[in-house]
Amino acid sequence: MDITALRIHYDRQRRIGARPEGPGCRVERDGLVVRHEGPSYAWNGVLWSGLGPRDADAAIAAEIRHFRTVGHSFEWTVYGHDGPADLADRLLAAGFTAEEPETLMVAEAASLPTAVELPDGVEIHPVTDETGVRMMVEVHDRAFGTDGSQYASRLLDQLAAAPDSVAAFVVLADGVPVSSARLDLPEESDFAGLYGGGTVEEWRGRGLYRALVFHRARLALARGHRYVQVDAAPTSRPILKRLGFAELTTMTPYVYEV
Repeated sequence: MDITALRIHYDRQRRIGARPEGPGCRVERDGLVVRHEGPSYAWNGVLWSGLGPRDADAAIAAEIRHFRTVGHSFEWTVYGHDGPADLADRLLAAGFTAEEPETLMVAEAASLPTAVELPDGVEIHPVTDETGVRMMVEVHDRAFGTDGSQYASRLLDQLAAAPDSVAAFVVLADGVPVSSARLDLPEESDFAGLYGGGTVEEWRGRGLYRALVFHRARLALARGHRYVQVDAAPTSRPILKRLGFAELTTMTPYVYEV
């Protein structure tokens, strides 16, 4: 796998050529900046920038003015290969706050195992309606200790307006939701996104995360996507590396509160 070529390919398709994530969302290109904008519960932020030292500060100020006008806090995701080299420092100086860095990891879907092994009494169920989304949010809240209401609103919008662009799953242990995950299937892209994977504490270490990765990768391949990508937290990175995922670059969210 040629990491440099794959990183360029990813930028072209998933950042510069990004598609709106749901109803009411849009992707706008403003000079050397690509932003995603939507309702308050949607992901609002900068997807890509091709800035240099001379134009970075002006572009940062312009994005702050834009999102202040629409009244949304927003995120500027800085990838490890983005320029200028001091982009992160410039964002901090402009009032952004850095969140925990993640690692963009990619694998060829066809290279991953197709068998999904689960403990006795455990099953993966597709999520297609509000009841299923509520179970996913229950897992999300227990696994991450955060409020999953905005996540639920985004997913319900996608399922209602563009069901072919997303697939979601909840793992039930004797009928109780214990793990869940989402698969984004962007149109005309080689990359499918594995997002939102979480398992409640008492079920960790029993292969559920791995099973959901394989299950989603199999579906992504069937839907014509060559690669699967993960924005991996430090806890997930060693697991994914053992499964055959390669590290493309780092990514750090910088958040501006309006």
